[in-house]
Amino acid sequence: MTVRTSAWKRYNWRLIWLSLLYAAFLLPAVYGFKHQLVPESVKYVVAILPALPIIGIFGALGRYLIEEQDEYVRMLMVRQILWASGFTLSIATAWGFLDNFGLVGRVDGYWIIVLWYFGLALGALYNKLTLGDGGC
Repeated sequence: MTVRTSAWKRYNWRLIWLSLLYAAFLLPAVYGFKHQLVPESVKYVVAILPALPIIGIFGALGRYLIEEQDEYVRMLMVRQILWASGFTLSIATAWGFLDNFGLVGRVDGYWIIVLWYFGLALGALYNKLTLGDGGC
């Protein structure tokens, strides 16, 4: 069963726009830094710009939870978020200790969001296996 409530549709539009904004910030930032075009005075600003839409995605997800009127659908998403957060924090913690003892290489922090979204998929799978509904 795929649920497409009006809150879910609004969330998807926000996600699309924030993703486009992310690309619009990331591509010029990478190009600018690679070709040494970014003035020293604005390097921190240019470097942080791609993170802002990602942060906005978390805000959009929170807003979705507030706007969602269907309690069952909201519960499914909360379960997915809990799975994603637990999965991501567990992997990051274990990797941090492995890195600290020199057993693995350092990984850029922005890969955390990739793990988190993978965790959302695991949460949807868990919902499907335990409730028969992947939900969102």
